[in-house]
Amino acid sequence: MSLSDILGSALSGLNAAQAGLRSASNNIANVNTPGYARERVPLETGVTAGRVSGVRALEAVRVADRFLESTVYRRASDWGQAEAVANSLERLQALLGAPGDDSGLPARLDAIGAAAVAMTGAAGSEPTVRGFVGSVGQALSALQTLDSDVAALRVDAERELSYTVETINNLLRRIDGLNDSVARQAAGGRASNGAVDQRMSAVEELAGLIKIEVRQGEDGRLTIDTAGGATLLDRRLRLLEYPPSEGSVQPIYPAVKLRFAAEDGSLGPETGERLDSSAAGGRLGGLIDLRDRRLPAFAEEIGSLFGGLAESLNAVSNAGTTVPAPARLDGALTGFAASDRLGFSGKAVFAALQSDGTLAAKVTVDFGALGAGATIADAVNAINAGLGGAATASFANGKLSIVGSGGLGVAVAQDPSAPSSRAGMGFAQLFGLNDLVSGSRTFGPGGFTAADPHGCAPGEVVQMVLRGPDGRVLAEDNMAPAAGGTIGDLVTALNSGPLSAFGSVALDGRGRLAFTPVASLPTANLSVVSDTTSRFGTGRSLSSLLLPSGTEAGLGGAKVRADIAATGKALPLARLDTTAAVGTKAVGPGDSRGANAFVDQLRAAVDLGRGRVSGMESYASFVLGQTGLDAAGAKDRLADMEARRSDAVNRRDSYSGVNIDEELASLVTLQNSYSAAARVMSTATEMYDTLIGMVGR
Repeated sequence: MSLSDILGSALSGLNAAQAGLRSASNNIANVNTPGYARERVPLETGVTAGRVSGVRALEAVRVADRFLESTVYRRASDWGQAEAVANSLERLQALLGAPGDDSGLPARLDAIGAAAVAMTGAAGSEPTVRGFVGSVGQALSALQTLDSDVAALRVDAERELSYTVETINNLLRRIDGLNDSVARQAAGGRASNGAVDQRMSAVEELAGLIKIEVRQGEDGRLTIDTAGGATLLDRRLRLLEYPPSEGSVQPIYPAVKLRFAAEDGSLGPETGERLDSSAAGGRLGGLIDLRDRRLPAFAEEIGSLFGGLAESLNAVSNAGTTVPAPARLDGALTGFAASDRLGFSGKAVFAALQSDGTLAAKVTVDFGALGAGATIADAVNAINAGLGGAATASFANGKLSIVGSGGLGVAVAQDPSAPSSRAGMGFAQLFGLNDLVSGSRTFGPGGFTAADPHGCAPGEVVQMVLRGPDGRVLAEDNMAPAAGGTIGDLVTALNSGPLSAFGSVALDGRGRLAFTPVASLPTANLSVVSDTTSRFGTGRSLSSLLLPSGTEAGLGGAKVRADIAATGKALPLARLDTTAAVGTKAVGPGDSRGANAFVDQLRAAVDLGRGRVSGMESYASFVLGQTGLDAAGAKDRLADMEARRSDAVNRRDSYSGVNIDEELASLVTLQNSYSAAARVMSTATEMYDTLIGMVGR
């Protein structure tokens, strides 16, 4: 080996040691830098003209494992979705109040039953009656507040979804730029470790926002797809499009669309793909799940809880009367026309009473005897004929009224042996003649059959949407009533439309639309998006009549009837003596049988719609308890996902992260290598000097 070869080998050793020292120093300097992967300088034997010529240091490479990095991305996505859900459900749980909290919804509902029991023990004294009425009002207020709070949570989820989409787009733009940088440096044979580290951190952050699959090409570029297979980034960037939040609850929200990015990074043409379900994963999927499934489902339960409570309370109040009886009973908006089928079985008693409770006139109307084709107008005529002018019934614009004559009061009672019934409700209750819980409409189902006219004008439409178990829209359809058609025609049209691929629609035993999904979609849910119908021009929509549960229950406008809220004396606690003869007392002071009826009714099972039959207290406990379990489960899942993510990060970092002890040991080795190479070079130099000296002599 010549002296030149020796010097060249020594010089290559110095260069290799210096490259290693720079890499080790860079590793130590970035020991606390998040996402930094340590560098390693590969060495290879230098060969020139077939002869070994020292060592050659290559470009520094990252010490990383793609499998471990992919695991971090998957765990980050699961964690992001769990965090979004857990945080929102924790807020929802806080809105319900802690157990034993007097201001919480459970306490408000319990107070109604306790106040009803108190009325029975005090013979309906005014203080106990006021306590009961106040408890009902507070419970309604609590339900309405909770309903608005849930709506606010949906708005918050919608706003956060908009911000999340914007953040995802910014990260995609950044990753796309780093892709270009990595590819250029790789093409030039230069190391791109810094850009790769930055890109990895950006991808990890992106994975927490949306579930992704990542692949690396031969040129160093990353290709990113969603969990559903939609491409976000390859050699062309795609961006997410979502309109800014309007800050209000909407029955149906637009889907997140994918668009190609324009040259300036703005939104370009659509790709035809969209993300419209929780399958998107990450925080985005969690927010969609909350907005479209979890929170609406809870609002549905609150509406059903209210509907059952209102029906239970009004069943009792409509069966009673006050002492003295009121001069008139004005019903709520029913949506019926005078020509509508009466549809009642059994009997009801209508009475005109003097101020002291003496019976002035009475008629027992046997609705069955009126015939199968009897109309509401026929019932009104029968009432008027039986009362003989002592009181007058009228029906107009969807409302029934009964007014006493000459200062007489009026009362309606169920026949004890054969109580009137349509859709499980008595005559007075169906028309809302003596409601405790009042509003702009009656509460409860309408008891329609397929043969009943829909009563809507052409051009009026009910827009309906079917959502799957994950909240994703499966199908949309419109009920567009044709002139002169029936409710059965509407059901037939729905069953021949887009909904038929996922289940069938039918009227249940109380005249409500019931959707039965196919076996593979046991929790598919049919809901109303918008409704422009007005049955017979009354202003009452079809959806409020055919779907009177959950969000259609009418909670927003509900309140304790004004005169009852003003004075406890207006609460109908007395019961009409249906056996009393004209000229004898039919009601009297101190009658508080209605208090016992409230206690019994609040404990009785109520048909809440959608196949749910339960008592109010047990159903409230179920709803609130299930919410607590969901919140606790979401919190536990978040802790589990946090642990799994931390484990994945720790395993990745233990492989690719910087270990100070290892780097210090490497420094010592490299310094020794540098010294050895320098010693060889020094020796070779001395040999040169000796050789030159010998030649010079």
